[in-house]
Amino acid sequence: MTDGASPPLPAPAGLSRRQGVALWRQIQQAIEAEIAGGRHRPGARLPTEAELSSRFEVNRHTVRRAMEELEGRGLVRIEQGRGSFVAEDVLDYRLGPRTRFSEIIRRQNREPEGRILRITEVPAEAALAEALGIRRGRAVVLVERLALADGRPMVIGTHHFPAARFQQLPALLAANPSITAALAACGVPDYRRQVTRITARLPTPEESDLLQQSRSRPVLVTEAVNTDPAGTVVDVTHARYAAGRVQLVVES
Repeated sequence: MTDGASPPLPAPAGLSRRQGVALWRQIQQAIEAEIAGGRHRPGARLPTEAELSSRFEVNRHTVRRAMEELEGRGLVRIEQGRGSFVAEDVLDYRLGPRTRFSEIIRRQNREPEGRILRITEVPAEAALAEALGIRRGRAVVLVERLALADGRPMVIGTHHFPAARFQQLPALLAANPSITAALAACGVPDYRRQVTRITARLPTPEESDLLQQSRSRPVLVTEAVNTDPAGTVVDVTHARYAAGRVQLVVES
């Protein structure tokens, strides 16, 4: 592709080099029309950059520009090292006094799954100790968990529990990754959100890999304080949601 006076190259696959519309824009419009027409279903893997470059007879940079536009419009998700996929419907994740991932996912006819990423014990730094109502430096059980819906990563949750009260948690979660079940076994049959703070930021490289999303797409971040029926804080959770797949809905 040049700006000289040479005759234009043939334009396969419906592209035109004479109509005043950038080639990447024409590719974006063509793929968008195919998605709208049902040729590519939600969640389906799209052709690779090499395949699209061959189909449209353009270089990969042109294809990449088109895919970035589709991603920015929420029609496509690009996963590091895996390729491009048609975006699925955004999941409504309702944040209410009693929020349970599995219940929320099943209500939307999807299958929930939880994977424990790590369990360790750490000393409570000042802000965490204050939120948990314990002294600074006291032991805290840190549990990091990846939650999925239909096999798609949705949220990374980092939970903090007072170790003195929940010494059994590591063994319980090693056998069953359900935090709700583990707390019930520790004498907390129910718990509620006392407060939730919501922000947004770009993901770290590790978060991007775990959530299988582009590093240029933000994650929604929540900090929640959960209490038992007596009002005692049992857990402080920092969660990072895949913004392209999850919409947070705050309920009063």
